[in-house]
Amino acid sequence: MSDTTTILNSNSTAVKSAESKGFKAGLEGIVAATTALSKVDGTAGRLIYRGYDVQDLARNAIYEEVVYLLWYGRLPNSTELEWIKNKLAADRTLPASVLSTLRGLPATTQPMDALRTAVSAWAASSIEGSPSLDQAFALVSRMPVFLAAFHRLRQGLEPLESIPELSHAANYLYLLTGNIPSENFVKAMNAYLVLLSDHGMNASTFAARVVASTESDMGSALVAAIGALKGPLHGGAPSKVKDMLLAIGSLDHAETWLRDALSHNVRLMGFGHRIYKTADPRSLPLQELAKLANPEVYELAHHVEETALLLLEEYKPGHNLYTNVEFYSAVLLDSLNLPGDLFTPTFAVGRSAGWSAHVLEQMVNNRLIRPAAEYKGLLDLAFVSVDQR
Repeated sequence: MSDTTTILNSNSTAVKSAESKGFKAGLEGIVAATTALSKVDGTAGRLIYRGYDVQDLARNAIYEEVVYLLWYGRLPNSTELEWIKNKLAADRTLPASVLSTLRGLPATTQPMDALRTAVSAWAASSIEGSPSLDQAFALVSRMPVFLAAFHRLRQGLEPLESIPELSHAANYLYLLTGNIPSENFVKAMNAYLVLLSDHGMNASTFAARVVASTESDMGSALVAAIGALKGPLHGGAPSKVKDMLLAIGSLDHAETWLRDALSHNVRLMGFGHRIYKTADPRSLPLQELAKLANPEVYELAHHVEETALLLLEEYKPGHNLYTNVEFYSAVLLDSLNLPGDLFTPTFAVGRSAGWSAHVLEQMVNNRLIRPAAEYKGLLDLAFVSVDQR
């Protein structure tokens, strides 16, 4: 047995011992903060932003309204809405230092890595002091600009300048393609950004709050959040739903493919959630929009969803595995002609509103986040020289 294996096995035993005393691996169920921003009700399948049901917001609000809601605690009136739209639009610039950094990245760079690097480059030259609302405005405005700029550069195209008159969602689509998007495309992207704006104390939000608690800057907090979101156990899976649907290919192949995957313990992407014990409340509005955006792709996706839910109950009874936000996110974003590797960074574009809101909330009554760890290692070993070991 290798030393590494010994350490891993020892740590596994220690975790089980600690869990019997109240420790929870992954901090599951541990309350790490109080928040007034969003409530995730896993049992009822509800997501609430500042008192408003997310499905109601997705069907009726624009992203700028939700940003205002998260940052200021209420929906804006007409004057305030125009103000925040103009404020966000005014900050949609691509600084020379960030453009130079993006030009220096290989075209093969993953867009999520490019976005993280761009945010870091901007923060290095533009941010001073602890997190502030001005920093939040700057980053939420610029993240879609950075992402779209890299996407064009890797295609051998020059980045475009934002159009101030376009909404946040419409401008992002324009910056990616160079075409003014259709009303239906804007509606779909807007709803997606709204639905992904916040989601309680998830891994990336917790990472952002930990960094903010040290009184670091907003850029550093969002870089940490982007790094956490990149992981496939958090936000890095929507493109894998697209891969799964492409592999299935047709309605008549769905059950065979899904049964084969489940019999080999392959995880079905887009199903199951750490918190929700019923359907993810964000999945229904996304499903409705996906159906409108591309009926043909939707037909296959819906058939796969229905078949997968039946088979999951057959193969994993009682596990409460339902459709999560990733499934129809992939279908919708694919219908908007986004490549798969832009799915997760587009998630980050939407979530930047919630990350920054949590950072600002953390600073109101800040205390350094510093959890304890129960030590289970050896004690009182005497050092011996290398030739005696």
